[in-house]
Amino acid sequence: MKIIIAGAGEVGYHLAKLLSYESQDITLIDCNKDNLEYADAHLDIRVIKGDATSVSILKDARVATADLVITVTSSETTNITICVLAKQLGCKRTIARISNTEFIDNQEELRFKDLGIDELISPEKLAAAEIRLLLNQSAFNDSYQFEDGALTMVGTTLQRTAPFIGKSVKETANVFPELHFAPIAIQRFGTQYTLIPRGDTIFKEGDQVYFITSKQGVDELYKLIGKVKEEIKNVMILGGSNIGFKTARDLCQNKFNVKLIEKDKVRAFELADDLPNALVIQGDGRNVELLEEEGVYDMDAFIAVTGNSETNIMSCLVAKSKNIRKTIALVENMDYFQLSQSIGIDTLINKKLLAANNIFRHIRKGDVVDMTRLNNMNAELLEFIVKPTSRVCDKKIIDLDFPRSAIIGGVIRDGEGMIALGDFHIKSGDRVVVCSLPRSINKIERMFL
Repeated sequence: MKIIIAGAGEVGYHLAKLLSYESQDITLIDCNKDNLEYADAHLDIRVIKGDATSVSILKDARVATADLVITVTSSETTNITICVLAKQLGCKRTIARISNTEFIDNQEELRFKDLGIDELISPEKLAAAEIRLLLNQSAFNDSYQFEDGALTMVGTTLQRTAPFIGKSVKETANVFPELHFAPIAIQRFGTQYTLIPRGDTIFKEGDQVYFITSKQGVDELYKLIGKVKEEIKNVMILGGSNIGFKTARDLCQNKFNVKLIEKDKVRAFELADDLPNALVIQGDGRNVELLEEEGVYDMDAFIAVTGNSETNIMSCLVAKSKNIRKTIALVENMDYFQLSQSIGIDTLINKKLLAANNIFRHIRKGDVVDMTRLNNMNAELLEFIVKPTSRVCDKKIIDLDFPRSAIIGGVIRDGEGMIALGDFHIKSGDRVVVCSLPRSINKIERMFL
């Protein structure tokens, strides 16, 4: 695919890096010379210095032959303008990053597609939604929903007390004959090796395991991993950034008790006006005495979303030392993901990764309607719609020439999520969730074309 990315900031560079690894034809446009020089030196892409709202710059980037234009500058007005121009100049598809989530909430009414904008994404909205989902699944350190929860992906680290340590996947499945969940990926403790599990795969202490589960399987999973589902009601948020504000607003709407700490006095007063159901505190959240005065001991969850990754990590570690059950930190450095479990923080989230996941489904072949990458693991989770012409249509899973480095986790049929075993018969219109290592993705895509 020929892809043009406008904006070489954090999200733009990260996207360009991921896409260049897949041998996509990438052109990166930005006014910042330093950002472009860094990208040019580190990535196999074409860079153009200039304003992407310039028609001549877009023509220089050969926008008329582009399959996709992604606009991720810091200005949503600029992003929208570039998409409109690109579509008028012949680009097939456009995606704009925005910060005003009202645009997403009302996009059908506002008819952005008529303007030439095919998709709107908000990394801040994605991060807030991710946090809310993680709080609902308190025992898990990663979570993702397909089709409003018909199937859910959850990740957890296996403790020594988990009753199936030392048992195989097949033996574990016998614990629950009416199977409502299935393991789809495992990372062994202390390694960066991602394993697609089979029936004879043995679970080990310290494994980071990802499961696909239907709605009925969530409670079974809690029993299986030896954890209790604890209700989270009291939440402390550090940082009044856009993510902090959106998270607090969403949690208040869902009847959580929210305390938000913001260092900047003016911003704190603004947040207090905009969040009447939350308690907004002006102060430095790195101050342990302040946290104790504001009742950190009584919190069920602590969420750190300031603009500083190190502050977020350290404050979450302080919260963890106060026996808070759930800690979530926003980080910008992707390398920190490898440290989250070893340093004791439950979950790290990253805006760049969330935005990239959301955009990647537009780049995959086949009818991909949803896609996510597993945190800190070399695997992707993709949701395909089965067409009458697909090679998997009207076949049992056991009869498919499916690569060993991929697995079908579940199928959504008529809105109902099901765990699909070998004798499951795939039909046209099914939504099939597949977990795959990178080396098998091209083959998987061809099976669903």
